[in-house]
Amino acid sequence: MSAAPTVVPGAADRVHPAAVAGAVPAGVPAGVPAAATRPASRAPSRRTRAGGVVRRLGARALGAVGVLWGAATLTFLALVLIPGDIAYAIVGGPDANPSPEVLAQVRAEYGLDRPVAEQYGAYLLRLATGDLGTSYRFHAPVTQLIGEQVGPTVVLAASAAVVAVLGAVAVALATAGRRPAVRGPVSGIELVLASLPSFWLGIVLLTVFSFTLGWFPAIGGEGWRGLVLPTLTLALPLGAVLAQVARSAVEEVLEEPFVVTARARGLSDAAVRVRHVLRHTLVPLTTMTGFVVGGLFGGAVITETLFNRAGLGRLLLSAVNAKDMPVVLGLVLLSAAVYVVINLVVDATYPLIDPRLRRTS
Repeated sequence: MSAAPTVVPGAADRVHPAAVAGAVPAGVPAGVPAAATRPASRAPSRRTRAGGVVRRLGARALGAVGVLWGAATLTFLALVLIPGDIAYAIVGGPDANPSPEVLAQVRAEYGLDRPVAEQYGAYLLRLATGDLGTSYRFHAPVTQLIGEQVGPTVVLAASAAVVAVLGAVAVALATAGRRPAVRGPVSGIELVLASLPSFWLGIVLLTVFSFTLGWFPAIGGEGWRGLVLPTLTLALPLGAVLAQVARSAVEEVLEEPFVVTARARGLSDAAVRVRHVLRHTLVPLTTMTGFVVGGLFGGAVITETLFNRAGLGRLLLSAVNAKDMPVVLGLVLLSAAVYVVINLVVDATYPLIDPRLRRTS
């Protein structure tokens, strides 16, 4: 006698999830796969992606315009509030003993007798047309003066940036994760260099390597020998800051699991640091590099004056002393524009450095 089948209460009401997943909705003809009835996830169209790129570029362009407008406005107000009469600077200073009639004629010719708000509006209109004005002191277009002096400053800034970045990366890779006997003294030297005023560091370098050892010229100097001390004066403080940032990033990456895997494959410590760790530290290093390189122009003012080098730094200092407003405003706008361009370039390099950022962008 066969046993009766056991019936589990409620078993008939239970439905396997797979059956639900494969069920065909009501109203759909038989034979049509269920997957065909589900709404497919759509990838962003080309028009959508293009619109996103245009919006990002537009936001960055507006931000750049805002930075330039703010720099021009603050500099204009600072020069207006400085005590003294700009008309004297135009005619050659108080030593020229200009008559009141000459001063009145100069103020009327350059619009200095108009209200400050009107002068500011006229200045913004000239900027919109690309006209930086004419120098009060040299009686030449500001663009011409900047073009004549920009070459030496670019060479000095580029040399300092290369030395600072390469030196910082080398020091960070060599000292990150080492024992305190190695890492401690290097960190102390970096802290001292980062906190030193650039003019004091330049005087120390001049005293040691020029006046005492006689290796490099003290003032001016042509060729590479005249570029060494000014480059070090600019590069050492920047390189110290970059080295601290790079070392922290390298030490974080050294704790990642893929580093242990790379060592287990037999790679040497130097190969692991250069081939694997360095690539993962480029994003924070690039961010900090763009920040400090954008500030090289400010350091060039002191360095070029200290070493008696031609360039935009000395031009800016002489323009400030003479209240040569068009030159000062033109140089400040140039500095702000360089800073904006460097930051845009840094933003554009992020997807090239990290493919994950490329996919998300």
